[in-house]
Amino acid sequence: MRPHVIRIVIVDDHPIFRSGLSRSLEDEPGFEVVGEGASAADAISLFDQHRPDIMLLDLSMPGGGHSALRVILRRDAAASVIVLTASGHDSDIAQALAEGAKGYVLKGVGVSELVNVISTVAADDGCGASSSTRNVMAGLKTVNHPAQVLATLTPREEQILELVAAGNSNKEIARLLSLQEKTIKHNMTRILQKLKLRNRTEAAIYLREARSKG
Repeated sequence: MRPHVIRIVIVDDHPIFRSGLSRSLEDEPGFEVVGEGASAADAISLFDQHRPDIMLLDLSMPGGGHSALRVILRRDAAASVIVLTASGHDSDIAQALAEGAKGYVLKGVGVSELVNVISTVAADDGCGASSSTRNVMAGLKTVNHPAQVLATLTPREEQILELVAAGNSNKEIARLLSLQEKTIKHNMTRILQKLKLRNRTEAAIYLREARSKG
């Protein structure tokens, strides 16, 4: 029986990086690069054309990686897209995962680590992550029933979380609720502990995701 081949599409607007990555992956047993592109439009077109097992997608490129990710996941919610980018910002990581990315890897990781992430995602063995982003991904993926977890918040904590999700700072929330800023900070600490998240960006995305599924 012919062994399963993982079909990969690479979308990155740096030709030298893209071609080098393609050669490295082609050298790996069981990997086949079936398409390459340099923009969000390319990503969508290549996905429609090849329906790859894995798409490696940069965020910073013409048309925007986030935009391409959203379109692809609307077309096929089961699509396996791994973000491969230079950005290690929590906001980018959290946004990509909230949009449906199955993995997040920083450029500069070794080929063996990238191969491991690709293989993990292709095997549908949970989210793949390079070591530099594993904690963020784990934090966002630990809770299976967000509505139940949100129900553990007090009315005041939920009110504060709503205001955080609306983009307000602790100082602004304190003014809106006629509370001291240190009280807001104390509540935010409890909220993050209950939701098992690391920061307010993850908390805001968590709330929006819970509301959209509720």
